[in-house]
Amino acid sequence: MSTTAITHEPVTQPPLAVCRPGELVRVYVWQWPVRLTHWCTAYAILFLAMTGFYMGNPFITVSGSAGQHFVMGWAKTLHFYAAIVFALSVITRVLWMFMGNRYSTWDKFIPVARKRQTGLWNSLRYYLFQLRQPPGFVGHNPLAGFTYLFVFLIFFVMIATGLALYSVSAPVGSPFRVFSFLLPLAGGAQSARWIHHVGMWMILAFAVHHVYSAVLMSQVEARGTVESMASGYKFVPCEDLVYSGYRFLDRRDVER
Repeated sequence: MSTTAITHEPVTQPPLAVCRPGELVRVYVWQWPVRLTHWCTAYAILFLAMTGFYMGNPFITVSGSAGQHFVMGWAKTLHFYAAIVFALSVITRVLWMFMGNRYSTWDKFIPVARKRQTGLWNSLRYYLFQLRQPPGFVGHNPLAGFTYLFVFLIFFVMIATGLALYSVSAPVGSPFRVFSFLLPLAGGAQSARWIHHVGMWMILAFAVHHVYSAVLMSQVEARGTVESMASGYKFVPCEDLVYSGYRFLDRRDVER
């Protein structure tokens, strides 16, 4: 592909990208912290779900009480370290909402701009098969971004209830005992365990939908939606960039 010529106009002028309507432009959308936290969160959820299932219902039978204790101990250890990876990954992604490029900032999750408020309804209409073409958004469309806002809220509920539950069994002198103040907020250990369990099923349900919709949209739009979580690049129609509301296009962000 040839290189797209990018012209920086004064802020009072609309952006100008030299490409023909309908052409696909290779755009660097997802920076490496976004991709790294995405996959760390995904694998952490997998390990947390597997070990959590076993801790709630020990389905692996080992002869002797010592053997059973050994398996449970490994399950709790893996659950603990996967929870650390999960919490650090979620917190890092939230921090990156204030540090990353224009496609990963907080306003892509909370539709404060009028364009994204309008796009919220149009995105829903597209998913309900009332529009033939999706609204032109390079990163998350407004509906997806707004949905991720609630997913992150569930993530933090899981982190809080997990810390509350671990504070009960943490060794004496462990810094994690400081989180015991979260137990009354959750209604006690039993309520915290129930919330934690329900939250796990909600995350797993979202994960199934997320994989399905990502693969479907990657096939329908053919813009590298799934592949972008490995490379960081998506293929975007030129007109979606020109009319995306940005004052200029950075040469580091766009190439063809």
